[in-house]
Amino acid sequence: MNSRRTDALVALGSLVAIVPATYANLSWTGPYERPLDPAGLTLITIAALSLAFRRTAPLAAGIAAAACAVVYYAAHYPGVFAAAPALAAIYTLAVLGRRADAIWLAIGLAVPVYGLMALSSDDPAAGNWMMLLSGWLVAMVVVGEVTRSRRAYVQAVEQRAREAERTREEAALRRAGEERLWIAQELHDSLTHSISVVNVQAALAMELLDRKPERVREALAAIKESGHEAMNELRATLGVLRQGEPEGAEAGLSGLPRLVSRAEGAGLRVAHTVSGDPYALPPDVDRAAYRIAQEALTNVLRHAGTAAVTVAVEYDRSKVVLRVENDGEPGTPGPGMGLIGMRERAVAVGGSLTAGPGEHGGFAVRAELPAGAAA
Repeated sequence: MNSRRTDALVALGSLVAIVPATYANLSWTGPYERPLDPAGLTLITIAALSLAFRRTAPLAAGIAAAACAVVYYAAHYPGVFAAAPALAAIYTLAVLGRRADAIWLAIGLAVPVYGLMALSSDDPAAGNWMMLLSGWLVAMVVVGEVTRSRRAYVQAVEQRAREAERTREEAALRRAGEERLWIAQELHDSLTHSISVVNVQAALAMELLDRKPERVREALAAIKESGHEAMNELRATLGVLRQGEPEGAEAGLSGLPRLVSRAEGAGLRVAHTVSGDPYALPPDVDRAAYRIAQEALTNVLRHAGTAAVTVAVEYDRSKVVLRVENDGEPGTPGPGMGLIGMRERAVAVGGSLTAGPGEHGGFAVRAELPAGAAA
């Protein structure tokens, strides 16, 4: 039900309640009351029906109701119920936040009514209900303010709840995006390396098949090992997605010798060095270092051929430095996400990565990763 229809029903209900109550003499306004005639009934009707505009034009409706009430009492018509529409208008003004208008309307009703009482030849009797008018006026203003404050509070709570729900949805979407990015990086780094090794070994097997068939077995064995390693990497990634313990080989610097061995099996000449006192890194940093080294070796296989590669790990008290350098031709990078993925992994744990042509030719990747907790 819309507000206009509600206000119309409130106005009609007020009229239906006030007229019978007045005729039933349920209240008393003094010894000089006159019978309710059509003029008095008209004043009550106008005052009650003004409530149909209590929200669309609250001040005008209140002034009309208060003016009718003052004229009604000045003519000595019976009953206090004629003031009820003005009280309702004052309450509505307070609820709508128009406190000053509500107060001035209350004063505008009280002063003339009490002025009439003061000018009366007889003092008001103890049973005169008009003595309570000031209390009702104050009550309407106070109750209206309390109602407005409560509604504002409920609205603020609902707004905070909607904002919290929206924030939770945004956080869930952000987490989902981060998880998709993590999955993409893991699959790219692990599977691309294994597939690159398989491609190199398959090409070598095809080349040796006619000239040196005895060496084909070695290439096929390397392909089998790479396929098995790729399955382990994929199983480990899926294990993390299922919130279980990853199976297979651990992706960390402890697996770097195995990674170097696979690269050597693919035809690279790799020198692996470790300087400083090795210590346990945070899991995120350890995984990032391994994946960066894996992707760097994959890029060498794809773009630099059978180059000589140096994989160096330098441990410092505050950071670990990983360098992967080769002396081959830099080649032309493809449209992949290798360098971007390496840089993203380094930045994600609070580190940095640089990649570009080396000082003495070839290509160099250098990652500095923090030794403390991941950022």
